[in-house]
Amino acid sequence: MDYIDILQEMLRYIDENISEKLSVKKLAVRAGFSPYHFCRVFQWGVGYSIMEYVRKRRLAFAASDLGSEKLIIDIALKYGYETHTGFTKAFHSHFGCTPEVYRKHGSFDVPKLPIIERTKQYVNGGVVMEPKMIKRQVIKLAGFLVKTKTEKGENLKIIPEFWQECIDDGRIEKLHGESFVKNHTEYGACFPENPANGEFEYVIGIEVKNGQNIPKEYDVCTILDALYAVFSSPPSDDEQFPSSVQGTWKYIFSEWFPDSGYEFMENGVDFELYDERCKGETGKVADIFVPVVKKS
Repeated sequence: MDYIDILQEMLRYIDENISEKLSVKKLAVRAGFSPYHFCRVFQWGVGYSIMEYVRKRRLAFAASDLGSEKLIIDIALKYGYETHTGFTKAFHSHFGCTPEVYRKHGSFDVPKLPIIERTKQYVNGGVVMEPKMIKRQVIKLAGFLVKTKTEKGENLKIIPEFWQECIDDGRIEKLHGESFVKNHTEYGACFPENPANGEFEYVIGIEVKNGQNIPKEYDVCTILDALYAVFSSPPSDDEQFPSSVQGTWKYIFSEWFPDSGYEFMENGVDFELYDERCKGETGKVADIFVPVVKKS
């Protein structure tokens, strides 16, 4: 069974147990993954974090139940809300109205199970080769930080805009001119998300020399040592480059991970590396570093 089949089965399981107590650990065990790896696989395949998806499905089922004669507080309790107020707040945030208003005018159809799109068209220019396995020691970066979320694809909009802002206002050019810079390879690093709010930090940075004092205008971060599976995106021109990189990410999670014997390292930092190969208008290539551990 491949990752798409596993995720589709997990979505069915969530629906069948939507009013039960569900947790990341419980769902990960059922899927046969470590919790951290399952979070990454689920995010890739479904587009939401696990518990965000569960919350949305519970609200959808709750909306369906409003078509019955059940008391609203009973519906709230059924789907894990301890108070009428808490349920109303969550419901209004999702549907844009209170449960009382929805009961008068809404649709009470049972929510259909989402179908995860299956596609083999991952990358431009053919199949991605097997990765190189590389151990990297601690990496210290100086650069610029932005906070974003994966919810509703916010990160897919915010991160490219952040890159463009840093280029347009001269921040990246100024960073390259600093004396503390070790080399001029640029990193785009994703740090682990905060489980409380789903927010994660994304850093555009350059490696710095040891023992250097970094001006306060720069954000400084450390990537701990790890074993990385390193993939190179297929050569592409300026227009195709973003989709080529995104296609490589899809390949990693849909094709490589399932049979690799590896999992995403808990609390690991993944990053894209942009060196001289990215400077031209054609033949652009980026490396993707994925922190991994042997699957137990």
